[in-house]
Amino acid sequence: MTTITNVSLTTVYVTDQSEAKAWYVDKLGFVEVSDVTMGENGFRWVTVAHPDHLELEVTLMVPGPPLDEQLAEAIRRSLANGTHGALGLRTDDCHKTFEELTAKGVEFVQPPAERPYGVEAIIRDNSGNWLVLVENREFDPTRAQ
Repeated sequence: MTTITNVSLTTVYVTDQSEAKAWYVDKLGFVEVSDVTMGENGFRWVTVAHPDHLELEVTLMVPGPPLDEQLAEAIRRSLANGTHGALGLRTDDCHKTFEELTAKGVEFVQPPAERPYGVEAIIRDNSGNWLVLVENREFDPTRAQ
């Protein structure tokens, strides 16, 4: 029997692969894993990963084939509106990470706020994706919503 060992790849749609790769590397401290152009149509495969978790690569993909044009256009509109969700990022100290990333020019849609599951802040990347930054705590339904 074959066993799945872990999630190894997730896709984040971006408006420009080079700019997105630079943002994830320079602002968030991710590392480049691959950047390869393939095939006759110049398809580009770009992945980054957190340096401590190389087993999970984030594909930075421009909306297009193999998506049909209607879905690709919907994703482009969502990115342009800044309403496209992408990743959840865990931190040990949301307030400190907020300060560090703000100093690097990262745009926060929401500063750190108490939630029943911990402290959460919301980042917008340079393509319009929002990323949730979470300092997890044991769930407490009495904490502020």
